Parts: sequence; C-alpha cells; structure tokens
Amino acid sequence: MNVKNNKRRKESQEKIEKAFIELLQTCELKAITVSDIIKNTGLNRSTFYANYIDIFDLADKTREKLENDFSNLFSDYDYFNERTGALKMFTHIKENQLFYKTYFKLCYDDKHLVSIYDTERAEKEHIDSNIKYHIEFFRNGLNAIIKMWLANGCKESPEAMAEVLQQEYRGR
Repeated sequence: MNVKNNKRRKESQEKIEKAFIELLQTCELKAITVSDIIKNTGLNRSTFYANYIDIFDLADKTREKLENDFSNLFSDYDYFNERTGALKMFTHIKENQLFYKTYFKLCYDDKHLVSIYDTERAEKEHIDSNIKYHIEFFRNGLNAIIKMWLANGCKESPEAMAEVLQQEYRGR
C-alpha cells in the first residue's frame, strides 16, 4: 500500500532529493532529467512519478523543505536579530552548506530565505511609512551576506558571521 507517509516512500523521497541536490552541483536545473535521477538512485521511474509531477515539482518541494527547516530553527525565538538567533542560523547554514548552495542556485532567493522577520518589532522601532523598504533592505542584505559566505566556503566561524550581522544591523 502506497500510504503518503510510509517508511519506504520517505526513503525513496530522500534518495531522490539527495540525487537531485548532487546533480544540481554540476548541472543546471533545466538539464536534469528524471532518467538522471533514477539512474543515480536505482529507483523506478514510477517511484519518481508517485512522489513528484516533474523535476520542477521536485525543485519546489526541495525548496519548501529547506524553508520549513529554516523557519523551524526560530520557532522558539521572540526576535530574529538577537545574537543567539543569528548564531543559530549561521551554524545551521555552515552544517548544511550543500543544501543552502542548492537553494540559492535554484534562484529561489527572490522569495527570501529570511521569511521570519519580526514585523511587529520593526514597526515599533521604525514608526513610519517606509517599513516595507527597511524589511526588504534587511532581507536582501542578509541573503547577500549568506551567499558570499557560502561562496567562500564558510571560512569564517558562525560566531564571526553573527558578529558581522550584529555590527551591520547595530540593534536597529
């Protein structure tokens, strides 16, 4: 029985996602085929199509998984810009570099990796009609810092990167 959350199905999805991420490191999304994935996983074509509509559906589900994992990191924090929250974020990115590189390679960063911005706090501290610009500036700046750090192989420690963010943001 092909139940949505059964163990075999989850294992198949994990194999497919892993093969997909590995292929993305050397190929563009549009060049990856279902045949490439099933060849790398040893699974049947029908297994792929039982889980995904096509390669783009797989890409979307991979992105959604990352965004959910990222958001769950901060479910217990009141404010994102606390040093502990930034440290937790940079630690997670360093430990999951391949996944984050994949996320940015898929060009989904226009949807903003940082989707956990505390708008209530921002509105209290920036009481004017330009809050939407502040939020956009913060999100894009943070994504740029993360991309640069990833491109350089995460050479700086997560602590150093949290300090960079804190210095740039200066508690505003």
